[in-house]
Amino acid sequence: SSPPQPHVCVPTTAGSSADLAQFAIIRDEGGRRKVAIISKALVPDISLLDPEPLTTMPRELTVDTGIDALSHAIEAYVSNASSPITDLHALEAVRLTSTALPEVIESPDDLNLRFSTLLASLHAGLAFSNASVGAVHAMSHALGGVYDLAHGRCNALLLEDVIEANYEAASIRYDRIGAIIGRGQDEWMAPAEVAAAFIRSLGVTGTLSSHGVTRDMIPALAERAYVDPCLATNPRDLSREEIEEIYERAL
Repeated sequence: SSPPQPHVCVPTTAGSSADLAQFAIIRDEGGRRKVAIISKALVPDISLLDPEPLTTMPRELTVDTGIDALSHAIEAYVSNASSPITDLHALEAVRLTSTALPEVIESPDDLNLRFSTLLASLHAGLAFSNASVGAVHAMSHALGGVYDLAHGRCNALLLEDVIEANYEAASIRYDRIGAIIGRGQDEWMAPAEVAAAFIRSLGVTGTLSSHGVTRDMIPALAERAYVDPCLATNPRDLSREEIEEIYERAL
């Protein structure tokens, strides 16, 4: 058979890492669920990082995709499948996102800032493509399948409570992440609080309930999250009941 055509991707957002990852997510509207496709065939030969298309992104999309990149990086760093190589990429993604994202939402036409967010997404993608993610993404996939919520927004609403639930299992790593995001702070803050404060600084407020999630849906959401493959690399083993508790706290 003839060789395959070159596979070239050009990202138009900065966060999903769809331009280089071996993962694709499809939303099944009828089944109200998200389905993951995992294949090396999804990885392109070339990913062209051009900041120009990103200048047309609305503020909310910039924020949500940036938080997705940050979540990818954090979860890859604390993953039980992490390695020294994925750690390098994950920490650089955390640094770039926490530096550039607050600035780019105020200066959306700044190509240098846009390129920094693309680099953050690149590093995060290289990290989670090899170390995978964790409970934030498992629970976000469940939410995004049932509710019409952007994936990055789901991550934002869950990140603080998942960090709190996981903290004892990866405290040193979470502390390092907190130190990067919260650099310049006068007093030490718990990593979960640092992440929450950073997300609030981007203008993201509210809870799951304020975004339409109801308590009666929590058992079904927890069931879906519990069987999500992303949960396998979470730093702490979580039961269905513990996942329900995290949803409850985020409600």
